[in-house]
Amino acid sequence: MKFRRIMQFAVATLAVAGLVTSTGAVAQSELTLGYLTAETGPFVSLSRSNEIAAKMAVDEINAAGGVNGKKLRYIAFDTAGNSGQTVVGLRKFAEDDKVLAIIGPFSSGQMQVAAPAADRSGVMIMSMASSAPKLVANFKYAFRNTSNEGYMFSRVMSALKSKGMPMATGAVAYANDDTISRAMGEKVLPGVMKQAGVDVKLSVDFKLSAFDMSAQVAQLKGTPTDLVGVGASPEAAIKLVQEMRRQGLKSRLVAGSTINDPDLPARMGAAGDGTTIPSTFFAELNDRTKKFAAEFEKRAKAANAERTAPAQFDAATYDIVLFYAWAMKEAKVTGDPAKLAAERTAIRDAIQGMKNYPALEGPISFGADHDALKSVYVQEAQNAKWTLLETYAAQ
Repeated sequence: MKFRRIMQFAVATLAVAGLVTSTGAVAQSELTLGYLTAETGPFVSLSRSNEIAAKMAVDEINAAGGVNGKKLRYIAFDTAGNSGQTVVGLRKFAEDDKVLAIIGPFSSGQMQVAAPAADRSGVMIMSMASSAPKLVANFKYAFRNTSNEGYMFSRVMSALKSKGMPMATGAVAYANDDTISRAMGEKVLPGVMKQAGVDVKLSVDFKLSAFDMSAQVAQLKGTPTDLVGVGASPEAAIKLVQEMRRQGLKSRLVAGSTINDPDLPARMGAAGDGTTIPSTFFAELNDRTKKFAAEFEKRAKAANAERTAPAQFDAATYDIVLFYAWAMKEAKVTGDPAKLAAERTAIRDAIQGMKNYPALEGPISFGADHDALKSVYVQEAQNAKWTLLETYAAQ
């Protein structure tokens, strides 16, 4: 009887050991990324659709054989666009889920807190939208698949000048309660305008959630200018330009990528005609971008998404997944838990050394400040859609 109990214990022990070994084998048969999503928040019209693009990239990579013989997958954590939740999600990914790298977070406000947290955890993060100047330059594991807003907006000014459009005078209107909007309104827009020879006459501010902008527009109308630079979300830009036209102000709206919604011209209506922005993605650029846009639209419709056309930030998210897959191949990542810290750093090092990767958005490298170096497509709103005004190669 005693012998039988010993044998039963031995068999049970072996079974448990086999289960642990099997579970470990399954875990290591996949390479896992974390994804800090933003399903709500001030830029939700731009951020909510990003996961469609991420899933597209993962599906394509796995259909082509995966990465180093393993399937790629991601785990999502909704930050709600909140800085505190961003850090909670990052720590969960780094400490509990043991992910190899992280997609996101979305905004500059989130990146402000995520960058130091990523350095502490030794895991790479890459934003698809954060663009406040030099925000991650002094961190080791924080990168952005975006270009500096100053770099981007300077191309808008160059395009207007090359086309001979009126730009002698300008004004700025911006949201004062959001990190990137405030940076755009207080530094980027007036600074770049002045560098381009624009006489900046005045500045007005408002809250992102402001419903009535009549007072701000009245100030702008009191000193009419050729240009009005807007630092805000797409929703705020719509309210602003429609109030401008209601009050008879004909200034051209110009902005950075913060209002780059593919549906914005239609949402603005005729009031938005002439609005000019920079983008790092133009859906009609070539066969590859057109194919991406068609598949994105198909999936967005299936998901009953509010927007079915891909935005710049969707394309950037798609490319982030491609970057990570490429870096894992370059670094020969195995997913072995014993090598986690080393493989996280190896992914980071591969990305830093990446040169002219053939991304969806065009050839992409990363500068010393950890921002992407990519082409800029200056777009103008006309007849409810974006039209390509000028293209500038990556510098």
